[in-house]
Amino acid sequence: MFVIFAVLFGGILSGRLLRGRRLGFVLPAITAIIWLLLFLLGAEVGSDPAVVGGLATLGVAAFAVFALSVAGSIAASWLLWRYVRRHRSGGTAEPQGKGDGGPAGESSGQSMWTALKGSLVIVAFFVAGSLVGLFTPFNVAGTGISTWVLYALMFCVGITLGHDASLAGRVRQLDPRLALLPLATAFGTLLGAAAAALLLPWGAADTLAVGAGFGYYSLSSIFIADLRGPELATVALLCNVMREIFTLLAAPLVAHLFGPLAAVSIGGATSFDTTLPIITRAAGRPYAVVSVFHGCAMDFSVPFLVTFFCSL
Repeated sequence: MFVIFAVLFGGILSGRLLRGRRLGFVLPAITAIIWLLLFLLGAEVGSDPAVVGGLATLGVAAFAVFALSVAGSIAASWLLWRYVRRHRSGGTAEPQGKGDGGPAGESSGQSMWTALKGSLVIVAFFVAGSLVGLFTPFNVAGTGISTWVLYALMFCVGITLGHDASLAGRVRQLDPRLALLPLATAFGTLLGAAAAALLLPWGAADTLAVGAGFGYYSLSSIFIADLRGPELATVALLCNVMREIFTLLAAPLVAHLFGPLAAVSIGGATSFDTTLPIITRAAGRPYAVVSVFHGCAMDFSVPFLVTFFCSL
């Protein structure tokens, strides 16, 4: 665990040192590494007869954690929204009308399909790996290759964080009350995930580790596979894929019923990339900065929280 964090911070330091240079290769490298890791995870799952035999049960467990954790995040963000509205001192937290969709609204159908395609590609690599593990003698668990590829991923993620010179400026622009949204999302999600343990044959630490992925299905499932095994990692993958797809499909309805902060909250760690266009349309343009800050904060918390709960 400490090695992973050391690699992450090494990447952040490297990114800061390279701020004067264009690093266009890093994001494609991250995508390729994630595809490789999901393929390796699938191969590990496919080669484990116990996991293959329990896929139906794992899917039900994933849905239970997903439903309760998303419900918890909606409730917590709705309470925060009510607090912000009562104490707002300006228009920062004022919800925007339908006219704010603008260009984001016009491209939302394409953006949603693009994001869904990204999710489908991820699932395809996982399925391909599962088939390889199921029908060939390829054994990933004994090679240790997944650990080294994970280190490469964390180093690249650290580079993107350290190289982003505008991140601190975007954070300073936030209304201090809206900066509480990541805490509300984390609290509501983890409360719901803990409640799911009452319905499942796993302990609270396991369901909390799954919920702590906050929609970051690739990274969280990889961590859990390394620390707890492929069975719980499969639950994490399914649960967090469900969260992203739910955000892409339901953000406008959630914003209408529970306020704009809830639309941001359900996106979890994806609210600054794949679900950002949909969230911006549903919540209004002023919430784009909130969504980016929220997604970065949740994204950064995933390795810490997942590894913490896996260590309990």
